Amino acid sequence: MSQEKNYIEIISPQTHWFDLKLREVWRYRDLIMLFVRRDFVATYKQTIFGIGWYFLEPLITTVLFTLVFSGIAHISTNEVPPLLFYMCGVIAWNYFAKILRNNSTIFTTNAQVFGKVYFPRLSVPISNTISGLVAFGFQLLLFLGFYVYYLAIGANIQASIYLLFVPVLLLIMAALGLGLGLMISALTVRYRDLAIFVNFGVQLLMYLTPVIYPVSEVPVRYQTLVMLNPIASVLEGFRYAFLGKGTFDVFWLSYAALSSILVLFMGIVLFNKVEKNFMDTV
Repeated sequence: MSQEKNYIEIISPQTHWFDLKLREVWRYRDLIMLFVRRDFVATYKQTIFGIGWYFLEPLITTVLFTLVFSGIAHISTNEVPPLLFYMCGVIAWNYFAKILRNNSTIFTTNAQVFGKVYFPRLSVPISNTISGLVAFGFQLLLFLGFYVYYLAIGANIQASIYLLFVPVLLLIMAALGLGLGLMISALTVRYRDLAIFVNFGVQLLMYLTPVIYPVSEVPVRYQTLVMLNPIASVLEGFRYAFLGKGTFDVFWLSYAALSSILVLFMGIVLFNKVEKNFMDTV
């Protein structure tokens, strides 16, 4: 006769600011993967192109950037084929922007679920971050397809040993996007205007980041100002790893890594603080 097992789940309130409960999030890793699957299915279910949108979005954006900024404005791409230059920047930027946008309204968009079922609330933004990585993986395949083509026709591109650091660059972007998203999400509980500002702010930030231009084209007196944006050095490093053009500056990348860690920590702390009583405000 089998013994009956009693499963007890103790749900306790957050006791202090730095009670992050990350171990509890790890216990719910299966739920996180279910959320990732839900995001993937829900986004492209009953659409004509399905996962083809993963490819169409960066491709259309890249073609427009090539026509406008290279064909009309004649902005330099460091002797790299414009299509590759812009696509490389676009797919990296899309990864960061997707994480930031999707995590900036966690409380308001999931209020009904949060109010009925208990699970670590951090599971949702973490699943959004992983979903963004899936989208990035598809878009990277598109970029690699064009990359192989341009290599075959003898374009002036050359991958560098820094390709090994691409996972680190992705981790920095993920941490920065997640941290900023968590902070904004916590603030939008009281200030709904921020949710509207985020879409505009992300677009504005893209033009302040070297997505459509290399840092070398920025006047010297403004280059430091541009590099103070943590995502700038990451994008430059991403391009340098694949195309062999641009800069891979250890100092600025270290600055970006430290900034992302600080922003992520502050975001988790603020998110957990608001989580306790956000239902009274939403």
